[in-house]
Amino acid sequence: MSYFSKIELRSDTFTLPTREMLEAMAQAELGDDVYGEDLTVKKLELKAAEMLGKEAAIFMPSGTMANLASIMAHCPRGSKVLVGDESDIYIYEAAGASVCGGIMYEPIRTQADGRLDLDDLQKAIPRDPEDPQFALPGLLCLENPHNRMGGRILPISYLEDIRAFANEHQIPVHLDGARIWNASVAMGIPAAAIADYAESLQFCLSKGLSAPIGSMVVGSEVFIRKVHRIRKMLGGGMRQAGIVAAAGLISLNKMVSRLAEDHSNAKRLAEGLSSIPGIACEPQSVETNIVFFRVTDPRFTWESFVQKLHQKGVHVDELGHGRIRAVTHVGVNSQQIEEALYHIRDTLA
Repeated sequence: MSYFSKIELRSDTFTLPTREMLEAMAQAELGDDVYGEDLTVKKLELKAAEMLGKEAAIFMPSGTMANLASIMAHCPRGSKVLVGDESDIYIYEAAGASVCGGIMYEPIRTQADGRLDLDDLQKAIPRDPEDPQFALPGLLCLENPHNRMGGRILPISYLEDIRAFANEHQIPVHLDGARIWNASVAMGIPAAAIADYAESLQFCLSKGLSAPIGSMVVGSEVFIRKVHRIRKMLGGGMRQAGIVAAAGLISLNKMVSRLAEDHSNAKRLAEGLSSIPGIACEPQSVETNIVFFRVTDPRFTWESFVQKLHQKGVHVDELGHGRIRAVTHVGVNSQQIEEALYHIRDTLA
């Protein structure tokens, strides 16, 4: 039986809670989390902190709020945050740090593999920190894996260089690790080994891990206390949040280990796409569960091509610069990958 009536490749946020999650949600031990009395939330926070090798964690309603609260906890008003110009924080999170925190974004050119070049970062550091004309950097944000760069993973050697750069300039590092478990599985190392290079990290429970709601922020106990206060200020305090935290616990205990299947399906999709005339795709750049491709057939624009596929029940979408993105997840099996390739070939025939 198909997970969806269509082949849903727009995002891994379309995953649905498993039956085990729904049963756990119905039976969760609940309390008022604003009072700190929801034991299921506490279990989830302890589990997340342990798995990421940090002192503490906090359950957040969304990845956007998780990143925003983290930036505000790190940065004083009037400072700036260094972000990639292709990062989710910079493009898709509604300029929250500026609107809510009085913090300036300084966009740094993103390399094809998701890195921010150290020379470009150096240019963002004021030569004279006492010069009142310039905002001082309060935080450096990285994204790993990098969404708009095709799910690319930042290598440990690069994270080591970033850590040295940040230490030299006394700037904390925040990692937008929305899909950090994909990076961990693909690299064959614990997620804590990646998180070790950042003071704080956020990850999503609803991207590929089947939880219906929620993200986590991990860091030191002092930092998480700051995030806790900011979460309340932003309206993110939830009452009997254990209902959704119960699903998050199953995400961490059961859903991480199956992500390699999504990576295999993504590679299979990319290799198939690369063999279709009228499609440009680079399978060698696919490292996790995200595939980007372009339609080069002059009969189609990306809009008309996406629309044709939607009519055939294959759901993909554009994600910047005219590129089409397909994201594999638990709701799409290998047979559906072959069906999607068949429909793409048929559309271009």
